[in-house]
Amino acid sequence: MEEELKCPVCGSLFREPIILPCSHNVCLPCARTIAVQTPESEQHLPPLLHSRGPAPPAAAPGAGPGAGPGAAAGSAACLDSESAAGGGGDHADKLSLHSETDSGYGSYTPSLKSPNGVRVLPLVPAPPGAAAAPRGAGPASSSLTCPQCHRSASLDQRGLRGFQRNRLLEAIVQRYQQGRAAAAAAAKCQLCDRSPPEPAAVLCEQCEVLYCAACQLRCHPARGPFAKHRLAPPPAHPGAPGGGGDGGGGKGAGGGRKLPTCAEHDLENYSMYCVSCRSPVCYQCLEEGKHNKHDVKALGAMWKQHKAQLSQALNGVSDKAKEAKEFLVQLKNLLQQIQENGLDYEACLVAQCDALVDALTRQKAKLLTKVTKEREHKLKVVWDQINHCTLKLRQSTGLMEYCLEVIKENDPSGFLQISDALIKRVQVSQEQWVKGALEPKVSAEFDLTLDSEPLLQSIHQLDFIQMKCRVPPVPLLQLEKCCTRNNSVTLAWRMPPLSHNPVEGYILELDDGDGGQFREVYVGKETLCTIDGLHFNSTYNARVKAFNSSGVGPYSKTVILQTSDVAWFAFDPSSAHRDIVLSNDNQTATCNSYDDRVVLGTAAFSKGVHYWELHVDRYDNHPDPAFGIARINVVKDMMLGKDDKAWAMYVDNNRSWFMHCNSHTNRTEGGVSKGATVGVLLDLNKHNLTFYINGQQQGPPAFENIEGVFMPALSLNRNVQVTLHTGLEVPQSVKQPKLPNN
Repeated sequence: MEEELKCPVCGSLFREPIILPCSHNVCLPCARTIAVQTPESEQHLPPLLHSRGPAPPAAAPGAGPGAGPGAAAGSAACLDSESAAGGGGDHADKLSLHSETDSGYGSYTPSLKSPNGVRVLPLVPAPPGAAAAPRGAGPASSSLTCPQCHRSASLDQRGLRGFQRNRLLEAIVQRYQQGRAAAAAAAKCQLCDRSPPEPAAVLCEQCEVLYCAACQLRCHPARGPFAKHRLAPPPAHPGAPGGGGDGGGGKGAGGGRKLPTCAEHDLENYSMYCVSCRSPVCYQCLEEGKHNKHDVKALGAMWKQHKAQLSQALNGVSDKAKEAKEFLVQLKNLLQQIQENGLDYEACLVAQCDALVDALTRQKAKLLTKVTKEREHKLKVVWDQINHCTLKLRQSTGLMEYCLEVIKENDPSGFLQISDALIKRVQVSQEQWVKGALEPKVSAEFDLTLDSEPLLQSIHQLDFIQMKCRVPPVPLLQLEKCCTRNNSVTLAWRMPPLSHNPVEGYILELDDGDGGQFREVYVGKETLCTIDGLHFNSTYNARVKAFNSSGVGPYSKTVILQTSDVAWFAFDPSSAHRDIVLSNDNQTATCNSYDDRVVLGTAAFSKGVHYWELHVDRYDNHPDPAFGIARINVVKDMMLGKDDKAWAMYVDNNRSWFMHCNSHTNRTEGGVSKGATVGVLLDLNKHNLTFYINGQQQGPPAFENIEGVFMPALSLNRNVQVTLHTGLEVPQSVKQPKLPNN
């Protein structure tokens, strides 16, 4: 996390950090050194450096280059004092950017080879004989260039005081320094046999071990594999008074901190957040009308919202960091495998070459060189990948720790000052783990073999031959991603790690739900597949295999998937007649027309027993709604059952009829009214359809010997409104059915 707490200009921990408009931070003293001022009268000149304002007064004897350090200190004091005083006018405020001595212009120059890419340009004397411009000759345009994104920000009459101070970052830096000082107090050698251990002299950043001078010479010599390790001094011991505490009686960062006040109204605390300006505001700011047309929200609500967004974004980075750690372990194991396999190949090669005696001596050396180069190439690639991944992981981990510290803070306004930028940085950090970034670039296998059968005259033509491409290995089913929903199943799989045999596609197979033979349901390159239209309350077995130009690989393990016992569905707006009006998440249907219109359900049935109900919410003027089942291609602009694609019961307030192919049968007494419930029982095991009204069977089974694929269906006009209820258990016992009149 320390990298997040360092100023990009000076490279040290932040001191009085301020927030630039680009959301980056910089120390207030450093901001003074990189601020640039250009008088408007000189803006038309070529981009050369000129001295600002009046010519500097005659230097005192001896005032030369050696006056620079003192001048810099004077510049710092001048900036704060003049900005705070506010009595010298606008021009005086702008002049406070520079001291009387350092009247040059600061510039951010990333191409320079300075440690942080920042320099302060020296004083450029005025041309000889040039008249000194009066102090108020013309306004000056002041700006500050961000040392990270290189964006320039103009300064107003307040100078650097116009930038908000990052109190949250300042508190985190203070807490970090206190923790480091506390750790330094206990910095003892971790390998000493003495009691107590000797004070630590160095810290190995690779081993993460503290050594005293004697243990470092004995256990960590600067040679061999330790030669490239970086030894750093242990954390400095707290020296100055107050360095080990917060000066607040041990209170937390937010417990004893003074509530921040508005930058423009010192007596007002922040209470609201302007979404348009992305800054906290006080009540008086709103009263003055500066944010009249802006979107203003409560400070606490926006604080919680941005904290939630940052926490959510951190989850993705945390997952990637965990994968990166596992990937580093995998790469280190890969190093060992490459070493072992390389040694095995060398031993095999030596044995073969020794068998060919003198004639193979020179060729043996050549082949050994190739193996060594191959091994070194693989090792180099893996080490490069380890270093690259380690760097990314350290950056992501540091950002995570910093963000977690930010989340711990209880300062809403301070948090909201930096939350947008942190959320973007976290999202960018997550995006850098692109697909394939956590996969090895090389294999531990050496696809080399030596053919030692040719005659002696062919010895000098010996060379490695590439092994033939092999079939893909067994795919791994990702059980955590496999699931079922209604009569659909979703399966996911992947290839095992360190598998370098090419894969051209996959074949997914599924049985019939009754333990029958497998059949192919998908062939393609995707590793995620959803199969719809399966039977409800059925158990399916699935397996997958991969293939390439060499052939088909072995099957994966078989996964068992259970579809839902009962069907959950709604009305289908995509297939409904245009006059049908759906609401309540497509569970309630009515119509805009006085004519009957048809709407279907989203489920399709071809097997099993299914039951659903329709509640009559509105029933006016004695209409004849029809309930039943239909094919997908049923006619939708007339009553259900008038064509050969539907099987229905239509009912009024006194009686009901069954209808199919416009044939009316089995008139039964008993109708519907507002509040009535119509049940539909589709038994595809017995191939019949039965209807219920208010829990009592309405007549005999309406239709028998029905086979195929059916969808729940309904026809109604504007005088009726019904609500669908699904996921119901099949009724176990029913009342005696009413006998039809004819």
